Amino acid sequence: MHEQYRNYTIRSWQPEDRQAAAEVIKTALAEYGLGWEPDGADRDVLEVERCYVDRGGEFWVIELQGQIVGTSAYYPCLVGASAPDNRGEKAVEIRKMYLSRHVRGQGLGTYLLGALEQAIVDRGYQEIWIETASILTAAVKLYEESGYQPATGVETPRCDRVYVKVLSLDC
Repeated sequence: MHEQYRNYTIRSWQPEDRQAAAEVIKTALAEYGLGWEPDGADRDVLEVERCYVDRGGEFWVIELQGQIVGTSAYYPCLVGASAPDNRGEKAVEIRKMYLSRHVRGQGLGTYLLGALEQAIVDRGYQEIWIETASILTAAVKLYEESGYQPATGVETPRCDRVYVKVLSLDC
């Protein structure tokens, strides 16, 4: 992945991005009174290779003038009896969609969600799941306005909402 949106570069994560990506997420969470959980919900940011790349997903960073100002990612949901999510064979979960405060409100989140959806459709997936917290009101609004439907089965302790969107393969 490597594309431009306005003055932003959206590209695939590289190992040297680990700390900067973690800082964007940690800072965004703190703004909303949510804790950084390096041994829990945020372990995947520190282990991108294992949690995304090796699992067949993608993790993107968003740069502005050479600085990482956002992240977005997805990975295929696990299937089978041992899978904690059991959300379907052709399902993915979008995760870690965070933007630094100074770049919010410019349409970047909407653009990122669309780019993620297109990448997911291109890989043949049919469902997208997203977990979020009610306090992240802009994210909740974005998901609901983008056709995501409330569902059940929240797995991340700091989240209290889960959404699903069934994709049309002609998106």
